[in-house]
Amino acid sequence: MKKKICIIGGAGFIGHNIAIKLSKVYDVFCIDSLMVNNLISVLGNFDSLKFKQFNKKILEERIDLLENNNIKLVVADARDYHLVSKILEQEKPNIIIHLAAVSHANRSNKDPYNTFDHSLRTLENVLDASRDFVEHFIYFSSSMVYGDFKKKAVTEEDHCNPLGIYGTLKYCGEKIVQAYQQVFNLQYTIVRPSALYGERCISRRVGQIFIENALNKSDIVIEGDGEEELDFTYIEDLVQGVEKIIESPLSKNQTFNITFGSSQSINNLKEILKNNFTNLKIINKKRDKLMPLRGTLSIEKAKKLIGYQPKFDLETGYKIYIDWYKSFWSKNF
Repeated sequence: MKKKICIIGGAGFIGHNIAIKLSKVYDVFCIDSLMVNNLISVLGNFDSLKFKQFNKKILEERIDLLENNNIKLVVADARDYHLVSKILEQEKPNIIIHLAAVSHANRSNKDPYNTFDHSLRTLENVLDASRDFVEHFIYFSSSMVYGDFKKKAVTEEDHCNPLGIYGTLKYCGEKIVQAYQQVFNLQYTIVRPSALYGERCISRRVGQIFIENALNKSDIVIEGDGEEELDFTYIEDLVQGVEKIIESPLSKNQTFNITFGSSQSINNLKEILKNNFTNLKIINKKRDKLMPLRGTLSIEKAKKLIGYQPKFDLETGYKIYIDWYKSFWSKNF
């Protein structure tokens, strides 16, 4: 019998991509309130009605892809303990992948109550509802838990000192997950991704913002001088990492950096963009002091324990992403 996997936040950018890939092997269903990173949450990002409509098309495509891959989507709010408990008790998944969260650091700092509500409250509810029957709980954290990187490549054993609401709540989530293992023997894996990009993202990550501004002929705004480096990770590599985590017994009760494993500057991202769009106007502005100075995340542990091998460097992955964006745009407008 196929193992059953529940993805909390499964209609989101990361969630639906993971669900589609895992559904080829496992019995996958998703729980999502459709309230976070939905059209309402991004309406203020654009003055252009066309881009609001474009984001709506992306959200519709996510749902269509789930349906086309026979992935059940249960529309439910994980903040409702009794409701989520009832669903999980009925379905009894073997594995839970917890993604429910506000996935934007700036929004988190501006609205900490909402971030807590959609991040820690949902996590606590799902942990408590699943502690007696779930075999493996996979929690998505963030590279933001490290705070300012103190060396060339941070490892999972390095000290975490997050800045701001977002990174701090992610780190709190890690500690809660570990506590459930200590108290209830709930086996877990913590995933720390970094600078994700890829198809059907509406979360206003830097790679998405640059492409949409280029399509809209708006300014490309770089915070700082552009020499800051990020460990950009294409969504397909992250999905591969989750597959490896599920497949390997050595992933249990471990924390993994699941990234490309080599950072590049924002200016490098800009150059790829310039090779694919004409007449870009690029401006620099003061950097947000609550954004940590980051860089490379070491993936040696993931390579050694679970056989993780990322395939998409920034030049390859970002070009695929740009081509998808242009194609999707031309189909719809």
